[in-house]
Amino acid sequence: MTPQQDRGGSVFPLADTHKRYNTYDAWLKSTFGGKCAKIPLDAGFTCPNMDGKCGVGGCIYCSGRGSGDFAESPVVPLREQYDRQRELLAKKWPTERCIPYFQARTNTYAPVDVLRPLFEEALTWPAVVGMSIATRADCLPEDTVALLRELSERTVLTVELGLQTVHDRTAALINRGHTYADFLEGYNRLRAGAPRVLVCVHLIFGLPDETEEDMLETVRRVAELRPHQVKLHLLHVLRGTVLGEMYGAGKYTPMEKDAYVETVVKALELLPPDTVIARLTGDGAAQDLLAPAWSRRKREVLNAIDKGLAARDTWQGRKYQR
Repeated sequence: MTPQQDRGGSVFPLADTHKRYNTYDAWLKSTFGGKCAKIPLDAGFTCPNMDGKCGVGGCIYCSGRGSGDFAESPVVPLREQYDRQRELLAKKWPTERCIPYFQARTNTYAPVDVLRPLFEEALTWPAVVGMSIATRADCLPEDTVALLRELSERTVLTVELGLQTVHDRTAALINRGHTYADFLEGYNRLRAGAPRVLVCVHLIFGLPDETEEDMLETVRRVAELRPHQVKLHLLHVLRGTVLGEMYGAGKYTPMEKDAYVETVVKALELLPPDTVIARLTGDGAAQDLLAPAWSRRKREVLNAIDKGLAARDTWQGRKYQR
């Protein structure tokens, strides 16, 4: 008997849909008792591969906003950012439960006495039920991990780590500024020093010169780490980036939709069944997106992934090996 037969069409008992993977929406509802709005914030941080510590210019695909393209400007006070974004999201989702998301660039790349008041303040805002902090594994010194441990004892704290790939040759090409060994050191320090923190690992498919097997090898090695959550992301090309210049010069070709969907389906099979899939697609700001155009049709992409899983009669974790 397959898992979906055993559970009446849904592989995962917490899901209120017939998804064949462990959805973030279902996790939010089971953890917080209902749908949550995740509020993007820009606290004005930089990154070590932007300010010269380990490189300049940032990753080749990042805009100047450093993945914070949908947040308010950092010149706007954080509480005002939160209130504005909450008001905007209220047009689409209930906002009685909110998660402040420190998203833009590297949000632990500062001394603890700078970080603490920012994170402490966010916990006092209305409707806050948790917090997410996006950062890099090489920006998690012991005192920062101790702060994250303190916060995790008072709220549901997720720390999101941008890995993208385990292949150091690709990391050098995209100007990530640290090796996979560096990532593992920071990841293990966080898991050991702040065991209540939920860890989300970000991966990107379609990085320059990577084959499908390269991408799936990244997934296999991340699966061995058993993170609480994983975000899968298509590499999209933004105006004003180094990748945008490569694309314009014919030196980079984005993934086609069918190839991306097939890779995602194979990746889901390899991930632990209890890992929450926090994202399966993403895009850039419409005015800056150069390619691929199909990435804007997110619902179409998600439906194609569902159909791909169903056509193969497969599900998240089917090929996972402990």
